[in-house]
Amino acid sequence: MIEAKDFIQAASSRGFGLYTGVPCSFLQPFINYAINSHELQYIGAANEGDAIAIASGAELGGVRSVVMFQNSGLGNAVNPLTSLNQTFKIPILIIVTLRGNTQEGADEPQHYLMGAITQPLLELMQIPWEYFPTQTEEIETVLDRAISYMEEHQRPYALVMKKGSVSKNSLSKEVTCKPQPVSSDIAINKQISEYTRNNILQAVQAASRFTDIILATTGYCGRELYALADRENQFYMVGSMGCVSSLGLGLALAQPQRRVIVIDGDGAALMRLGAISTIGYSRPANLCHILLDNQCHESTGGQATVSHSVNFGAIAASCGYENVLSTNTPETVKGWLQNHKQGLSFLHVKIKPGTPQGLPRPDITPPQVAQRLREFINN
Repeated sequence: MIEAKDFIQAASSRGFGLYTGVPCSFLQPFINYAINSHELQYIGAANEGDAIAIASGAELGGVRSVVMFQNSGLGNAVNPLTSLNQTFKIPILIIVTLRGNTQEGADEPQHYLMGAITQPLLELMQIPWEYFPTQTEEIETVLDRAISYMEEHQRPYALVMKKGSVSKNSLSKEVTCKPQPVSSDIAINKQISEYTRNNILQAVQAASRFTDIILATTGYCGRELYALADRENQFYMVGSMGCVSSLGLGLALAQPQRRVIVIDGDGAALMRLGAISTIGYSRPANLCHILLDNQCHESTGGQATVSHSVNFGAIAASCGYENVLSTNTPETVKGWLQNHKQGLSFLHVKIKPGTPQGLPRPDITPPQVAQRLREFINN
């Protein structure tokens, strides 16, 4: 058994500065220490997949990150681990608990299957793993081994934590209750737009600053942004649907001096709607969240979403976004970005379906997109 502070201080000396995840009783002392610390940043995610994306955004922004969750939540993390981290080569350190380990006695029935397949599942995802250290003298060797792999392969590394690996640690810091910054009494945006995604993306590019970071959600959004003008400060999400806003949160926290513009879609946002609550609580002042809403999954054939009955603006306001606006014109989007107020912002943009003919796919590979963004940030 080790002390949480011994592991976390050793990790901090190696550049790990952001912790995120979903609590587990095995992780309680570990998470409590991270929350109590004044030197670390802990982001409580709505689900494990969002935590993976938050940590990945921080890594792109230059901050090594640790993700912590119970193995029952590993299923929620499979999609971003396989289509975000593996595809873009984004290394993060994962600590996953081993609930349902029959060698350690009885557990709740819902844990037994995952307890039996946790390590095989990591191996299927090509994520190397070892057991979380239980002796103080093992900590530095384990961390160095993990970092060595992550630096060489640019892939995640996992530590599997057994019950009782870390000594108890009480939570001393209370949750900060933040007042709602704006009224949530916002009418649903039922405007009919004459403009397509392409029109709005042109406005975003025209109004963006050369220091901004622009993240485009999966599907046609990234492809159209690339076709309009490929820039080194742009990230084209593929796969990991619904994770772009959490990726943006991690980046915004790691790079507070830069404006991060997240371009989301209605289908993607609905898939991981809980991310808005985490972003709204964290409230990075440099994050602009733009949701393009055409009420359908256009890249898969135009199947309808349920966005026509969802008040995205009211949701964002209720969750803590400080500046909220609904529109359906590129002129408004352009002006909003050019005159952007300090504070977390949400712009709901109604658009009509439609994609340019002969839309190309990016010639640049996902790992090249990620590495180019890192270099842009560093320079």
